[in-house]
Amino acid sequence: MQDGKINYQSARFLISAPRLALCPPDTGVEVAFAGRSNAGKSSAINTLTQQKALARTSKTPGRTQLINFFTLANDEAYRLVDLPGYGFAKVPDQVKLEWQRHLSEYLYEREALRGLMLVMDVRHPLSEFDQMMLGWADEKAMPVHILLTKADKLKPGAAKSSLLAVRRQLAEWEDLVSVQLFSALKRQGVDEACARMDAWLCERDAV
Repeated sequence: MQDGKINYQSARFLISAPRLALCPPDTGVEVAFAGRSNAGKSSAINTLTQQKALARTSKTPGRTQLINFFTLANDEAYRLVDLPGYGFAKVPDQVKLEWQRHLSEYLYEREALRGLMLVMDVRHPLSEFDQMMLGWADEKAMPVHILLTKADKLKPGAAKSSLLAVRRQLAEWEDLVSVQLFSALKRQGVDEACARMDAWLCERDAV
């Protein structure tokens, strides 16, 4: 780490875990990515790390069924975490409930977690799942940075209107929640998102 900044291009796959008990040791610091299965989470991770296939992308939403860990700068003390997508996956309800339980365990119990990047489609923000995640973050006093993805799908004025509307709806959580526009296609918002992750991962007392 140099000058409080991390080279996210250095991200490398570490391990996939189906549940909390099989995750890497709960030490160091992590930033986790969460979002509905069609919100563009994998594309956001790949864009931020400048890698084409670090996180799996698929035309079939919901393929990410494991908790995936990536190291940064060849140091297992610094990690990005890709959490299971939630929403449109064509799987049995019992499997979805298992995903939700393991996701909840990670979010509530993982001590290394320093911040949550919550990915939402700018055209359909604040879904029921998003609200659930924000409620959990509020209980845990965990900072959240929202990426309003696919901003290129809207005209600039409409995208800004959506951003301001989300900020208004989350005004009561402004001490914990920040929001920005993001486009993987146009690489819009990359510097802002990386700066937020740097702040979480590079806290002097984090490790």
